[in-house]
Amino acid sequence: MKQGVRKVVVDEDNAGQRVDNYLMAQIRDVPRSIIYRIIRKGEVRVNKGRVKPDTRLNTGDEVRIPPVTRKQKPEQIVPGSRVQGVMQDAVIFENDEMLVVNKPSGIAVHGGSGLDFGLIEVLRAARPESKFLELVHRLDRDTSGLVMVAKKRSALRYLQDELRHKRIRKRYHALVAGDWSPSVKRVDEPLLRFELGSGERRVRVDSAGKESLTLFRCLEFYSGYSLVEASPVTGRTHQIRVHSAWAGHPIAGDDKYMDDVSLRAFRSAGGQRLMLHARSLDFTLPSTGEAVHLEAPYDKAFGDTIARLTARRKASE
Repeated sequence: MKQGVRKVVVDEDNAGQRVDNYLMAQIRDVPRSIIYRIIRKGEVRVNKGRVKPDTRLNTGDEVRIPPVTRKQKPEQIVPGSRVQGVMQDAVIFENDEMLVVNKPSGIAVHGGSGLDFGLIEVLRAARPESKFLELVHRLDRDTSGLVMVAKKRSALRYLQDELRHKRIRKRYHALVAGDWSPSVKRVDEPLLRFELGSGERRVRVDSAGKESLTLFRCLEFYSGYSLVEASPVTGRTHQIRVHSAWAGHPIAGDDKYMDDVSLRAFRSAGGQRLMLHARSLDFTLPSTGEAVHLEAPYDKAFGDTIARLTARRKASE
């Protein structure tokens, strides 16, 4: 497929971007090598002048984008109206710059790896009028809870910078196996990503891994389980799951880091999901700097498990 020459005026939200990054957003599904080739050959012009890949754009600049041949993408599966409705109903905060979703367990944040779509694709399908929707951060597929989505590029840059500088506080609730020791308030073991022979991605505590820190606080004790609050200071893959398991208390329902006997016992007692939930967020809004605190309720499966354990504890008292 080949489009003709386009001339695009840079808006305020895209000001400050490098030309190469701007083109990658404007011309999707094209290899980076082609982007750099058309810049090098002078086919890309800004205000009628040649540019380099690292040239920064300003509001009002006119960018000439040449015709580029692209492979025709196979027809994509569009998320159905039911799942679109579920995701729309899961939005718990929104303004003109961003929104926050209480993501259901079992839905990935984006498609790929055999999945036709995830949270972000569903939101884009449900909001065809939105020109920009991008994930600010990620959650594991089986983890429920709060996910931030930017509606403007400036908001995306701001929020990701806030995450890098650890100015956004995220708290998770996790139901873990055993009685959590109140003395365990932090786990700072380094984490290393690796692959099993099957190609499945895993993480382990390893001195060769990246520095990682999770703060823990026990909230409730039940018979055989504890409800803990986990606050990740760093943002490594599977961080809370691996740090909990390393402390001797794997998260209930975790088919990657919980031993088989404990996993079977949890499921035979009615456990249906990984018991990890992104419970709250504290951040400041991109434009105003206003402080925001959000909390996401548990879904039915998580709430029913906690209610069942609470009832069992009361019956034994």
